[in-house]
Amino acid sequence: MERRRVELPLTEELARTLHAGDQVLLTGTVYTSRDAGHKRMCETLAKGEPLPFDPTDATIYYVGPAPAKPGQVIGSAGPTTSGRMDAYAPTLMRAGARGMIGKGARLPEVVEAMKQYSGVYFGAIGGAGALLAKCIKKAELIAYEDLGAEALRKLYVEDMPLVVIIDREGNNLYEAGRAEYLRRKL
Repeated sequence: MERRRVELPLTEELARTLHAGDQVLLTGTVYTSRDAGHKRMCETLAKGEPLPFDPTDATIYYVGPAPAKPGQVIGSAGPTTSGRMDAYAPTLMRAGARGMIGKGARLPEVVEAMKQYSGVYFGAIGGAGALLAKCIKKAELIAYEDLGAEALRKLYVEDMPLVVIIDREGNNLYEAGRAEYLRRKL
């Protein structure tokens, strides 16, 4: 396990250097989307139309941020449960997206897609939305305004504290951590 700074975009070369358990401070452009936004993006791709952003090497943060208070860039911006995007994640990775930020376990189909497309799943701490929002320096609505908090946004983040939960080889910190706990317990 390593602690390091990571600069986006998340290229295949960069993904190769990240390993389950690595603690990272992420800097660069991320896009926000949740269930409804993911559904719409996948419908757009199914029609053969382009997404509202270039998905190549993109990282998507599973968040529906609260409205910004006066003087703030964004409101509370904590991660949502990633499993709700599992039906859509392989399609977005096939389109070029590589990074995902959220919380919770992923289905085997998502892990297989990560291995195929060199994806990386970063975990953010749930319940720390106000603190994570402090890492967001710019926020711009780029599509799906009708979805409210689930609209597609482009964020610029600096030193967002994350952990690599699943790396491009399918190594999974949740599984490794549980196995280690059980080993020590016995």
